[in-house]
Amino acid sequence: MNAPPDLIVARPEGLYCPPGDFYIDPWRPVERAVITHAHADHARGGHAHYLAHALSAGILRARLGAGIQLQTLEYGEAVQHHGVRLSLHPAGHVLGSAQVRLEHGGQVWVASGDYKLQGDGTCTSFEPVRCDVFITESTFGLPIYRWPAQTDLLADINAWWQANADEGRPSVLLCYAFGKAQRVLHGVDAGIGPIVVHGAVEPLNAVYRAAGVALAPTFRVGDAALDAAALRRALVLAPPSAQGTPWMRRFARHSDAFASGWMQLRGARRRRGVDRGFVMSDHADWPGLQQAIAATGAERIFVTHGSVATLVRWLREERGLDAQAFSTEYGHEEEAETAASQTEASPEAGSEAAP
Repeated sequence: MNAPPDLIVARPEGLYCPPGDFYIDPWRPVERAVITHAHADHARGGHAHYLAHALSAGILRARLGAGIQLQTLEYGEAVQHHGVRLSLHPAGHVLGSAQVRLEHGGQVWVASGDYKLQGDGTCTSFEPVRCDVFITESTFGLPIYRWPAQTDLLADINAWWQANADEGRPSVLLCYAFGKAQRVLHGVDAGIGPIVVHGAVEPLNAVYRAAGVALAPTFRVGDAALDAAALRRALVLAPPSAQGTPWMRRFARHSDAFASGWMQLRGARRRRGVDRGFVMSDHADWPGLQQAIAATGAERIFVTHGSVATLVRWLREERGLDAQAFSTEYGHEEEAETAASQTEASPEAGSEAAP
């Protein structure tokens, strides 16, 4: 008996569902695009119609244009398109991130987008979805990547900030404007001092606050409440693109740090040229990838972007699964988010860049 045709195939434009005639996170302009989340390497402009989770709407419209043709769904809500039943399910990556579940012809496929299993309080936690075929990322698909507990991570950030504040030195934490900055704001001890954010961060904070996510109060450089003494105790959140810019001159004698999963690697902090590195990622670590894949019950696994070969080999040899690589243009999140942050910094931020 012949196997049913695949529900998702790779095309030059992106991941394509033939019976439904739509794409998932396409990287070239298409008629219909289902978007897993609003990070710039997954949500690109130029599509005629978009479908995404309702909590992604604010950021998608801010990044791609207020007038985009956007349909939204809640988690678990299903629509039928050309006989394909489509629903979105929590991915735990960033606000509004979703796995895409497709059901057609007796098959269930799930395209995960980016995901993490560690809850952080800023987005709906990952929920495994049973399926026949699972498409997984592998950004950190090596055994070395194992994330600290959220409480331990925040305790380390607080201790670093407190020590700097006691010395009268601002603490500059470089992190993605979308996702990581809000995780920090949700969990740090705002009693240590004021929190100053770059112009690329505050518009995204507004979207999170509108969604009901509790964030610490934030200031912008130049706010009347910030005198010189307050700035010396401040925690400053800025995207990596701000490193070395004139904007940083506002924070004399600052100590700087970088928050990223890549800080797990020896030498990464040195290459970044920062004083501290904090291991923080919005992607699954090695144990998380294993747990997520096992929870789906899928016997076929497609692996995209990251340490693909390592994860494929492990799934085949250690778990006996039918695993193979799926070539995509994802995984350039850092470059894409840097470009997005530079674009989104308000005119106000431009004036902040002056010495």
